[in-house]
Amino acid sequence: MMPGRLQGVPENPLTLSWHDSAWIPMLNPTNVMDYFSERSNPFYDRTCNNEVVRMQRLGMEQLNSMTGLEYILLHVQEPILYVIRKQHRHSPGQATPMADYYIIAGIIYQAPDLNSVLNSRLLSTVHHLQSAFDEASSFSRYHPSKGYSWDFKDRKSREREKQAALSKKDTVKEQAGSQFQRHRVHMLLAELSRKFPEPALQPRAITAATDGVENKPEIKSEIKPEVKTEPGSQPRMKPPPEKKPRLN
Repeated sequence: MMPGRLQGVPENPLTLSWHDSAWIPMLNPTNVMDYFSERSNPFYDRTCNNEVVRMQRLGMEQLNSMTGLEYILLHVQEPILYVIRKQHRHSPGQATPMADYYIIAGIIYQAPDLNSVLNSRLLSTVHHLQSAFDEASSFSRYHPSKGYSWDFKDRKSREREKQAALSKKDTVKEQAGSQFQRHRVHMLLAELSRKFPEPALQPRAITAATDGVENKPEIKSEIKPEVKTEPGSQPRMKPPPEKKPRLN
């Protein structure tokens, strides 16, 4: 049946279709207009002259003597194709076509008008031209000394070459330095260590960790400072204590 539509948004009739499964097995040229005149058919306008003839139970030949909107069976190709035309009749010999509907295997569609066909063909042509231009641009190459050129290699082969070039660059970056570079680095490190020697250790108390142990005595040890003496100089000695005279 007819697909659902959003409220307040007019739906393009070229995207709609309608059918009634109960009618499909018995469709023929004599009842196809009754099938098209079903009230649930979105393509049928109930203000047409066909509805007036049905309500008054007149013959369909009376349509030629009336003016206004009407539907006629235009073409029949049994058992699968029927074409119905919507037109506005001005006189018994003059009518202006408004839309065509075709029934294929019991399903009703609206035939596209000339404007819709031209727009669809133009959009399809532009899309294919744009795709061809993008495809051709992907094969062009530019070199500063050689200019533009074409490279029609397979895309997969180009991707493999690109990945190989990237892996080669990564390998070059990961290579170790030369012997000269390593020697220079060692010399620089040695010079920096001479200019900025490590500070001398200061005496400090070392306290044992007491986490999880109760009433554990602290163990302290002192580090005696290291006394440096210049070469050629004698270490300073403390003078002996003075002797006091013995009293008899």
